[in-house]
Amino acid sequence: MSSIFVQSKLNYIMLDNTLFENTEIAFKLKSDSELERAYFLFKMISNQPLVRIGTAATNFALKAHLPVEGLIRATVFDHFCGGVNEEDCLPVIDKMYTAGVCSVLDYSVEGKAIENQFDSAKEKIMKLVEFSDEKEAMPIVVFKPTGLGRFFLFQKKGEGKAFTEAEQQEWDRVVARYHAICKLAKERDVEVLIDGEESWMQDAADDLAEDMMKVYNTDKPIVYNTLQTYRHDRLAFLKASHERAKSGGYLLGYKIVRGAYMEKERERANDKGYESPICKDKITTDKNFNDCLLYILNNLSTISIFIGTHNEESSFLALKLMDDLGISKDDNRVWFGQLFGMSDHISFNLAAHGYNVAKYLPFGPVKDVMPYLIRRAEENTSVAGQTGRELTLLKKERKRRKQS
Repeated sequence: MSSIFVQSKLNYIMLDNTLFENTEIAFKLKSDSELERAYFLFKMISNQPLVRIGTAATNFALKAHLPVEGLIRATVFDHFCGGVNEEDCLPVIDKMYTAGVCSVLDYSVEGKAIENQFDSAKEKIMKLVEFSDEKEAMPIVVFKPTGLGRFFLFQKKGEGKAFTEAEQQEWDRVVARYHAICKLAKERDVEVLIDGEESWMQDAADDLAEDMMKVYNTDKPIVYNTLQTYRHDRLAFLKASHERAKSGGYLLGYKIVRGAYMEKERERANDKGYESPICKDKITTDKNFNDCLLYILNNLSTISIFIGTHNEESSFLALKLMDDLGISKDDNRVWFGQLFGMSDHISFNLAAHGYNVAKYLPFGPVKDVMPYLIRRAEENTSVAGQTGRELTLLKKERKRRKQS
């Protein structure tokens, strides 16, 4: 058992993490073979050189059309993904829902860059909205801004540079795709999370997300933007957004995360000679995340939140704040979320205690989802303690099952 101290207003509160120690609840949906596979995968991921070699070898094998998709599907894909299409995900969705954990289907195909692919992605997401409307276990959908338009376009828009006539028409189509998804989501009462991406395209994505909130968040939050709190400017951004929303008479929705592009952000800032937008260290990032969490929960009447974290201390802080502020465990304005295949000790123990929990459930063709899976492996090796914590809990559950 470990303890943390969090500063809330003027008082220091001590919390312990016994809530997340129950591995029987955390892994009750995993068979013995699935538990062993999870242990094997995290053991592999804990070795950074092995991850680099494995990533390079996998990329080579797929590009060379070697018959490795079956092996990938049986190991890393099935651990971190729900399936190759929506229907393929249904058994996983239904199984998790028996434990009170909802699913956010995430079409995790990346790197597309032409108009018909963006139109296809829009149709896919709208299908997911309709799919979610039919299943209580799927109250939320998600998409990436660059799934609906070129990265370059977002970057140029955010930099305030003038579009050519063709680029303006292209941007208008991006906006139309956003509206089509958000309009349907409002009609079907399905919440939409818009993921965050790299900082040099995010200004335009933020503006567009806010435009959607003005239109579709008048009665209740439908559209949620993402705050990547490893950026040191996000609390100020949140407060400014809140002031605009109060003046404009609409509600805010925010998913808060620490972030997913740290190394890329620092490298670009260094190459181009500008100050990195990333917090100087993990302690500062943690404080920034927790400050955003505190601000939103103190303003829950006008801002709803999806708490996307694998961090136990931030999860405890959220629970403590909810208790202090009299926010009920099942208040639909507060959701907790983790990635499928990770931090089951947080997800399933929170759900067992009555909190709103949803797992991000990636899906898509094996080859197309590989960039996502590679990023998952690389992030696990770079997050201090994450893989070690997973392994410790998996070992504990293996031992418990053998003894029982």
